[in-house]
Amino acid sequence: MLFQRPDDDTLYDALIARDPGYDGFAYVGVRTTGIFCRLTCAARKPKRENVQFFDTTAECLHAGFRPCQRCRPMMGTGEPEPLVSALVDALEREPERRWLEADIVAMGFDASTVRRAFKKRFGMSFLEMARLRRLGQAAERLTSGDSVVDTQVEAGFDSGSGFRAAVTRLLGEAPAKLRGKTMLKADWIETPIGPMIAVADRHALHILEFLERKALATEVAKMQAVTGSAIAFGRAAPIDQIEAELGAYFAGKSADFATRLAPQGTAFERQVWDGLRRIPAGAAATYSGLATEIGNPAAVRAVGRANGANPIAVVIPCHRVVGVSGDLTGYGGGLWRKRWLLEHERRMAAR
Repeated sequence: MLFQRPDDDTLYDALIARDPGYDGFAYVGVRTTGIFCRLTCAARKPKRENVQFFDTTAECLHAGFRPCQRCRPMMGTGEPEPLVSALVDALEREPERRWLEADIVAMGFDASTVRRAFKKRFGMSFLEMARLRRLGQAAERLTSGDSVVDTQVEAGFDSGSGFRAAVTRLLGEAPAKLRGKTMLKADWIETPIGPMIAVADRHALHILEFLERKALATEVAKMQAVTGSAIAFGRAAPIDQIEAELGAYFAGKSADFATRLAPQGTAFERQVWDGLRRIPAGAAATYSGLATEIGNPAAVRAVGRANGANPIAVVIPCHRVVGVSGDLTGYGGGLWRKRWLLEHERRMAAR
């Protein structure tokens, strides 16, 4: 029942609710306008008798509907706006630059439009993101033994107290205490269902989560307590590798991940996470089935807790665990994402 195409009444309810769980897997054609849309389109909702649902944009076009100019259904699901991509690329080229609003205007963008677009996608403005990148580079220099004063100047802070406060808020440590600490890198990875945050050292990936996951702060604090590390915004080789592998996954080309993982957990949690990785893409397991598979059939609730504590989404596929009746159960990234991931993998497996 989980993987059957929903009936039209269910899809119409999803259209009215703008449910993102069906985004990219169903489209609606409006007979009165001749336009087809995503189910999440912000346009005024049509009456039930005036709509027709399709599985693909090709079917919509073949039926004579033209794409909506508002929700742009022909574009990939969740793609960032062009101005977001352009500015993120510019930041990657010059992470040490002290970006100003005037720089945004000089690139031909409206500052208020950029602010809204970045707030919507990342929960922070472009200038805030640029400041974090600059601070990340400063923190890396501090852990290498550079003086606080020199680092402060290079990071573009006129005030020593302001620099210390900024670094402390970012990393939880005063600048002078960062010397000699292991430095982890963190960066955003774009996906069709929203941006993720990846945290890694030079050798392995520690965290991969959707940005709005409520437990993210707890996971970061736990990891830092265990590893004695500090975190700066920037890139490490495992982040580049997992970004490429996620690209292949979301493109439907491969569900295999080779990036080395180093999630922080108890021996039992790691046993459960290993069991999760043995569930093939396109399949689903129950909590009781997973408990039996790892040789501890009585530990169903403990398996559920370990599943919820998984800090590496998608790669350690906790989304593949469902209720015994086949119903979707809790998922830190949101149930709509769980449904999206399961349907995406079902289609990959079918191909």
